[in-house]
Amino acid sequence: MIIAQVTDTHIRRKGKLLHHMVNPGKRLRKAVERINELDPKPDVVLATGDLTESGKRKEYKRLRELLEPLGAPLYVIPGNHDRREAFREAFADQYYLPAYGPLHYVIEDYPVRLIGLDTMNDGEAGGIMDEERLAWLDTKLTQAPNRPTLIFMHHPPFRTGIRALDALGFRGSGELGAIVRRNPQIERIICGHIHRATEMRWNGTTICTALSTAHQFALELRSLHPLGIVLEPPGFALHIWGEGAMTTHHCHVSP
Repeated sequence: MIIAQVTDTHIRRKGKLLHHMVNPGKRLRKAVERINELDPKPDVVLATGDLTESGKRKEYKRLRELLEPLGAPLYVIPGNHDRREAFREAFADQYYLPAYGPLHYVIEDYPVRLIGLDTMNDGEAGGIMDEERLAWLDTKLTQAPNRPTLIFMHHPPFRTGIRALDALGFRGSGELGAIVRRNPQIERIICGHIHRATEMRWNGTTICTALSTAHQFALELRSLHPLGIVLEPPGFALHIWGEGAMTTHHCHVSP
């Protein structure tokens, strides 16, 4: 099974630049073209949040237009730049999204079970897994303890070393980690938010973040240093499941 991941697309209205220098629509279009050129093609594409810059209807309309050419089924979750109800409305034709509440869901149709988590903390840039969301995840994992599982979410629940991003926080990280430790069927947790490719061993599984299709954040490890943007190449991730193991590749796209 081949799983493509796009993240942090930060789409604006057509013709609008991001940070006065990045055309996120053009870059996402090229990423979609590159994914469609893969041989063999991905079985699914996961879009892991911050899909628009401001959560506005016109941005979601543009996003849908750019994602429409994808040749594989698309599964989406929101990030802190999205707006939950506008997001739900924009993807109302996607059967898997719940009609109300957090945008969590489970996809059972593939060799790897896919669990999408909504880690939005309304009005905040950091992530959250509160008691209700943790209980939902615990229940879903308990229902299929022997199925290889991939969890996808926007906010990484670990510290990356990029101080400005880590300062945004993640509420419920410890409780989430305890659930992960109890469920060895979790083969991978994949995230966005960081605009960089990172990876670590976390509570008995592997967790990673993917490149943004728009722009990357500077690898700035000094304390009290502002978060910077660098025009490194955009990209996406490929997670390949086979022979009982998962391999992740980080792929660049020509901007």
